[in-house]
Amino acid sequence: MLSERFYTVQDGRIVITAPQASHFAKEIAGDFNPIHDPDARRFCVPGDLLFAIVVGRFGLSENMTFRFRNLLGAEIPLEFRETGDNTIEVCDEAGKVYLEVSRSGAVIRDEQVIDDFTRAYVAASGKNFPHTLKPLMESHGVMFNPDRPMVMYESMSVALKQNDNLQPELELNKADLEVAGKRGNVTLSYHLMSDGSSVGEVSKRLMLGGLREYCPEAMAGIVEEFYRLKARGTRLGMENAD
Repeated sequence: MLSERFYTVQDGRIVITAPQASHFAKEIAGDFNPIHDPDARRFCVPGDLLFAIVVGRFGLSENMTFRFRNLLGAEIPLEFRETGDNTIEVCDEAGKVYLEVSRSGAVIRDEQVIDDFTRAYVAASGKNFPHTLKPLMESHGVMFNPDRPMVMYESMSVALKQNDNLQPELELNKADLEVAGKRGNVTLSYHLMSDGSSVGEVSKRLMLGGLREYCPEAMAGIVEEFYRLKARGTRLGMENAD
């Protein structure tokens, strides 16, 4: 499974190191947010990696909703536990819940389909910024703090209308932003496509923090830094491959 490269199992619990999480963010998701750099002061594991581990271990259900409860740091032993009400919880030894998943319907366990769906899902996440969020914020005249950009996952859901012979791709259908003071709630809706036909729907909710008036110059600097980090990450990846 794709996700197995990005965690280890210790005493029956899953442990994700900072380098593993950072590698997943850059290589699989195309996410070059500095918060996923191993030496980041406020480092956190990408929510997409927790998503990938869940579907890799428990399969892809026809209907799934993922609710991100807390940010996860590196090397915290995690338990992925099923409850009797079609719920999966990802929690630490103290019982703190980082991710809660509800699910229903038939379950896909084909490893290739799950890997393909995971890659399609996280690739769409990698396009959130600047491709989707920049024009969305600009149209509402707001932006996040350029010094401490805050973009956090709140939830995502998937609803499959077909679960056989999937060749999944995500196609952005709609992007909405609701501004409430310094906070913004983003909803991204996707068509789940397979061989040119719609086979389901995927939606994501993100929270933007520290909103302020949109400044083209400041945003240009953020975008420039994003592509600088992306170029550096790509270059380092090629060097490691050699």
